[in-house]
Formats: sequence, structure tokens, C-alpha cells
Amino acid sequence: MPADLAVIGLGHLGLPLAQAATAAGVQTVGYDTDPRAYAELAAGHTPVEGSLTASDVRRMLSGGFRPTTDPAELGRVRTAVICAPTPLGADRALDLTAVGDAARALAARLRPHTTVLLESAVQPGTTESYVLPLLEEGSGLRAGRDFHLAYSPSRLDPGNRTHVYANTPKVIGGLTPACTESAAAFYGRLTDKVVRARGPREAEMTKVLETNFRHVNIALVNEMAVLCHDLGVDLWDVIRCAETKPFGFQPFRPGPGVGGHGAPVDPGYLPYNSRTPGHPLRMVSLAQEINDRMPQYVIQRCATLLNEHGKSVRGARVLLLGVTYKPDLADQEASPAREIATRLMDMGAQIGYHDPHVLDWRVRELPVPRADSLYEAASSADLTVLLQHHRTYDLQGLAVKAQLLLDTRGATPAGAAHRL
Repeated sequence: MPADLAVIGLGHLGLPLAQAATAAGVQTVGYDTDPRAYAELAAGHTPVEGSLTASDVRRMLSGGFRPTTDPAELGRVRTAVICAPTPLGADRALDLTAVGDAARALAARLRPHTTVLLESAVQPGTTESYVLPLLEEGSGLRAGRDFHLAYSPSRLDPGNRTHVYANTPKVIGGLTPACTESAAAFYGRLTDKVVRARGPREAEMTKVLETNFRHVNIALVNEMAVLCHDLGVDLWDVIRCAETKPFGFQPFRPGPGVGGHGAPVDPGYLPYNSRTPGHPLRMVSLAQEINDRMPQYVIQRCATLLNEHGKSVRGARVLLLGVTYKPDLADQEASPAREIATRLMDMGAQIGYHDPHVLDWRVRELPVPRADSLYEAASSADLTVLLQHHRTYDLQGLAVKAQLLLDTRGATPAGAAHRL
């Protein structure tokens, strides 16, 4: 059965797009080579933690959404959006393997007049220097003449109930003006506002700027947290005061590390552009270094607190609260909780955890004991560490029950716990 749209890659990017398109009445097929993802979706379940709920998936299916593993479906659509994952490799460069596989699968079945969009996080220049040649070589068609090609950075914020797909502006950069307008016509069916970039590279760089803005500012406030603790200054009160400034300031808050799917991208390293200057963004590199140090700083604070209370990390019972990267979601992508647990275990601590959204948690492939009763576990633990503030946590009551509480999110009332 023909469809208007094919979403290629049913992960944390593709599923919300498919959901928005289906809700807007766009006949949508979702393609993924992972048979597990297909089976989960076909059964009305979500294959990606923290993305959509089972009820969301069931509504999509009843609205006409069709998951598939058959690449032939890609040749029957007017629009195809590549939402393949681009994880960081060992060299901290984005791994474009899945994007390449998606482009090849689409190219073999690409029809004239199709609009091809890339939403995966990529280095600037990737659409033109990597995806375009794969599409042209595999199809025999020419981008900008026989089919439209554009890039649109994803702007998803899982769990955000205020800024959803429909009211979040969509940035689009096409290979040609006609490509941009074709992409704008598609996204205009899903969102209230479309913003036209000069071209694909400007759209790609928009994603780099937005992601790095977050990481650099988190790094700044993380350094402020360490400094304020050393000086005996209440950083959380400083932020409360600073955010009253109506201009020139946007509040960020420190934490035990930075998680999520938006990895910082340094456009100084562009593997598909021979004109790459090779000069890294030093601010981004430094921000990453600072943020990467935060789990170790949390361990240091844990050890100091235990020592001040006459206990050693070795043999101490430590309860970790909230192991996801974001509050009120089950997604654990790049959460600092796993590194913190690993380091504590290496120091001889006995680790337990509690998270209302994670029923099974493993570190080094070994299951970590999950607390059934939060208050009982906190009262028996030598140290309780709040890593993520889920709304179900009664922090006032927890502060009373816990023998020793370290709050890395500044969520407890002032004076109720030791704060980062």
C-alpha cells in the first residue's frame, strides 16, 4: 500500500516524527532493519525507552501507521526522512554507519520527484558530501533536479509537555530553493512554523550550535558548582537570584554529568570535507572535559561525606536515586548514573538503586539490587545520592529518613541535604 511518508529509523528521532505525521493525517510507514523494533511496534509496544508510551504507539497504529522491515516500501512514498542514529565513536566523532545504510537502502528504490530529508545529528557538510553521493550513485537520479534533498535538525525534548512537535519551529535547509520549498511544504503539515536556512550546511550547523550551547553552559555552571562548594557559597541561591535578570542571562543548573542523545559536536573535524580547517572548537572541547569530570566529582563528594561521618566508601551501603538522564522518563541514554555506580563499586561500596521508571538496571552486565521501599532503603543506607529528581520523590520526607543525603540536582529544600 503506498504511503505519503517513510520514516527510516524508528528510534528516539524517528518515532516522534512518525507520531506527529500520523496525528496530522499523513499516511506513514516506518522502516527499520531491526526485527525486534518491528515486532515491538506491531504488538503495540514502544521499542525505545523514554520516547513514546505503549498507548501512543497503539494510537499511531489505529491512525494508520505501519511499521515494516521491507525496503520495498521505500519506493512507494512521496517523502522519506532519514532518522538513523549517529552515536559517538571512540574518537568522539559521529558514527555515520547507520545513516549510510539508510541512504543506500533508499537509493536503491528512489523514485523521481521524491523529497528526501535527513534529520540525524551530523557534522556540517554531511548532507552534500556523504548522503547526496550515496543517493545519486544508488539511484541514477540527480539531487536538485530529479529529487529534492534537504536537512532539518531534530528539536525533540522528551517529556516536555509545553514544547511539542506542533509548536516547535522547524529549521530547513535545502540543496536548492526548490528543495527547501518542497521540504517546507511537508513540515508545514506537522508544525506551526517553518524556518528556512540558506542551505543544508547552515541547517546542520544550527544543530551543532544548539547542542553545544547546552553543553557549554552546563559546563560553566558545573564549574561554578565546584567553586561555590569550595568557597562555602550556596550556588542554588546564586542561580535563583541571577535568573531574575530579564536580559542577557539564561539559567542552567549543575548536575552529576550530562546525558541524553544530543552529543556535543565539534565541526572542526569533518571527515567528508577536504577543506576542513582542522581547528577544533576549544570551548566545546573544554566543556566536554568539564562535564566528563562531574561523575568523578560526585564520587569525591560521596567519599568526603562518608569520611566526615566516620565511614569509608569500602563497605558502605550507597543508594542511588534516579538512574535516567532526564526526570520522569525511562531513557538512560548517556546517564552519568552508570559511571558513578561503577566507580563506587570499584571502591568497594555496596550499591543499590531506586527509580520508578527503571525496573531492571545493570552495571557491567550485573543486576543492581532495586529498592522496593524507598524510605526503608534510604534509612538503612549509609549514603543516599539523588542523581535524578523524578516528580514522585518526596524529597522533604526523604531528607528526614535518609542517614546521609547528597543532592546533585539542588531539588531538596535548603538545609535539608548536602547539595552539589
